[in-house]
Amino acid sequence: MLADALAAFREILTPPFRAALLKVLGLTLLLLVGAVALLDHGLLLLVAVHAAWLSTLLGIVAGLGLLVGSVFLVAPVSSVVAGFFIDDLAEHVERDLDPLSPPGRPLRILPALVLSVRFGALQLGVTVLALLLLLVPGVNAVAFLGANAYLLGRQYYEFVALRHLSPADAETLRRRHSGRIVLAGLVMAAVVSVPVLNLLTPLFATAFMVRVFKRLPEVAADPARFRAWDGGRREL
Repeated sequence: MLADALAAFREILTPPFRAALLKVLGLTLLLLVGAVALLDHGLLLLVAVHAAWLSTLLGIVAGLGLLVGSVFLVAPVSSVVAGFFIDDLAEHVERDLDPLSPPGRPLRILPALVLSVRFGALQLGVTVLALLLLLVPGVNAVAFLGANAYLLGRQYYEFVALRHLSPADAETLRRRHSGRIVLAGLVMAAVVSVPVLNLLTPLFATAFMVRVFKRLPEVAADPARFRAWDGGRREL
């Protein structure tokens, strides 16, 4: 699994991933700046204070609060934005790993968007929970890594597996190899916990999970059965 993680990091340096990274970062920054500006303007409108100095002070405090909050929002928001590019990146990795086999079937826009938004919300919730546990030494780190290991592993497994399997079959395979998938999620959680590096998480996790999926015994033993899902059910 370590070799797959290192290979996934190297994949981020390839042109398709660099292009996706620039798009993700650009859209994420645009969304955060817009959200901060709107919230700041809204707060100033809500605070009806006659004293100019107090109004200015509240504006500064609100601005600093929004700035700090946006730091913690970067990773969840970038994950949601990256959801629009994950299929293309997964296909690129699949072709690199097995050029002779057709890649998986891209997810439809709505299911992919739902997965991305759900994951972004869950990741934000985990971050807030970890912040609330800061006063309990050690517990917050364990809670953050543990929750993210499960969430990241499951989320990116679903992104990759649903390109090849029906939802029911993907869930069957996930339950069968839940330990391996959570372990892969732990590697992703380690990346998420590093500031700045966490911006690469969606790209790294996609390249990494494609490799993890391809190494599952059922997939490795008979790759032809796990090509693009044709709508039929497979016996797993």
